[in-house]
Amino acid sequence: MKQLFTLCCLFGLACVGLQAQTWPEDNPGFKFYTVSGFRHGVSFFPKVQYPQVEYIPSSTLTFDKYHAANVVYFWMKKWAEQYPNLVEFYEVAKSYEGRPIYQMTLTNKSAGKATDKPAAYFEGGRHSGEISSTESVLWLMQYLIEQYGKDPEVTKILDKNAIHLRPINNPDGHNLYLYTAQSNRSTVRPHDNDGDGLLDEDGPEDLDGDGYILQMRWKDTINGNFIIDPRDPSGRLMLRVEPGKGNYSMNSEGIDNDGDGLINEDGIGGLDLHRNYAENWRPMQEFTGRGWVQGGAGEFPLSETETRSVVLFLLSNPNIYVVNSMDTAVPMHLRAPSTAPASAMFPEDNKWYTLFDNIGKGITGYERAGDVYQDYGGGNPLFGHGPDFGYWYYGAIWYGDEIWNSGRATKDYNNDGVIDDLDRLIMNDEEYGGTLFTNWKPYPNHPDLGYVEIGGWNPKFFLQNPPADQMERWVKNQALFNIEMVKHLPELQWGDIEVRKARTYRQDSTDYQIKVSYRNVGKLPTALRQADLVKIVRPDQVKISLPRTAVEGAHPQARILPDPNAPPPRQQRAGTPANPRETTRSAGYAQGESVNSVTITVRVYGNHEIQATASVSTTRAGILPEKAFVIK
Repeated sequence: MKQLFTLCCLFGLACVGLQAQTWPEDNPGFKFYTVSGFRHGVSFFPKVQYPQVEYIPSSTLTFDKYHAANVVYFWMKKWAEQYPNLVEFYEVAKSYEGRPIYQMTLTNKSAGKATDKPAAYFEGGRHSGEISSTESVLWLMQYLIEQYGKDPEVTKILDKNAIHLRPINNPDGHNLYLYTAQSNRSTVRPHDNDGDGLLDEDGPEDLDGDGYILQMRWKDTINGNFIIDPRDPSGRLMLRVEPGKGNYSMNSEGIDNDGDGLINEDGIGGLDLHRNYAENWRPMQEFTGRGWVQGGAGEFPLSETETRSVVLFLLSNPNIYVVNSMDTAVPMHLRAPSTAPASAMFPEDNKWYTLFDNIGKGITGYERAGDVYQDYGGGNPLFGHGPDFGYWYYGAIWYGDEIWNSGRATKDYNNDGVIDDLDRLIMNDEEYGGTLFTNWKPYPNHPDLGYVEIGGWNPKFFLQNPPADQMERWVKNQALFNIEMVKHLPELQWGDIEVRKARTYRQDSTDYQIKVSYRNVGKLPTALRQADLVKIVRPDQVKISLPRTAVEGAHPQARILPDPNAPPPRQQRAGTPANPRETTRSAGYAQGESVNSVTITVRVYGNHEIQATASVSTTRAGILPEKAFVIK
């Protein structure tokens, strides 16, 4: 300790790194929240505490408020301490600003390792403001942990499977969103959104200091494209019209910081973690003017540590079969393809996606489910998209579901035959006491526009995410859909091991055919066709092993005959003789609710009874431990 003190005195600045990192969200004495990275605009913002958010952990976890990151991590750590045989809590990466990105794996460890079981991965919090996805992952954590040992289905899920849960993949953006009025799409890495050579120089301002970036409206009889909706006698609702035919213009709350005539066109960050995947990635700029580009894609595929950590984890754990990396707020069950029609997929794979589309709608009530390219984008591609990576590259069932309905009204309140923005306003007044809409109020001294009015819908806890008192229903239903996908994972069970005498030779030897059978009692096959095509998985492997005493010595008792249908073996490496005790044969892939088998011939010399074992290994359906049998 004395030596450490002396070193710190000599090299004081270097020893600062020995101290724990202090983040602006952790220090109640900080009045401002500062973001890291060089930028040409403001990097610090007034801190806000929203009544809809729980910032300090309470004694019980409920879902009538959103949860700040430190609260989410509190519960993850607590569960890991309380349920060590069920919960593994660990850091997978560091964010752009250096925050830890935490993850949890749930499985009954006494029933086998996580890597030996079929697995799923569920992620939230990739996009900064889409915090409903974080809550859905947190809800799922609590449900599985607390119901294990009580609910037979949950108990079976965690006995047979491993579930990896990452509630906040983008902690930088998550904290910025919950502690300031700011919002950004994904990472806070500085980015030139408007192409003027400056980074993050013109973000929004909370001019009236109410903690939200609301809307501004101002009189504009020349270029105006809004009018006050004549159906709304209160004068709150704005109706979009053709440019020049309105008497108002509108913009998000803020000023023109860079003097280019635009307001809020280049705020904090701007890259999109959901355009940064390697599959079908496209740059943000190409030089012919005739190719495809993708906004927010990043400097190169997987340039962002948050996305890269997801991909590396999945590639290192190829037993993961089902994925949902969730967003808000369409709502929709959203999946591959993102750049082609669904007919480009293997039909047998698309059949499973179609099944889950329908299952999902039945659980969540979402009206929409389908692929990104046609059903979501209307034939417009998204590049570098997670669901495309998930299917085309990783060969998995991968959804990027969108939670919440952007605050749309659920019924025709005024009985005019349509459900529109006026119904939403009536819903706000009748069911929420007007709290979801801030009435327009004067802001007379705007530096660029003069007299403006500020108001509009709550951007964080209504437009982008449900009001806190509605949140649990949405995040719970989404989590229940994810559980339903887990229930469809393949599940291996032993079938029969049949030993049949095939042929007897005069030299006192006999060939026995060993038919090893195993069942996939789950619903999904042990791999999708696409997974086999891109070689993310290996075909199911059946291995039989003979005892050493049976195959060694000058006069062995038995030997395993080569597979007559196998291709010629590769050149054996010098000094590495083949193992005569065992053989492994490919069994293809077991379809759901079916039996697969492999036949292996063993020649026995003399009248011997051979004790042997068999095992089954698959990439995505887990393993079957050794089963003993007798050759006689």
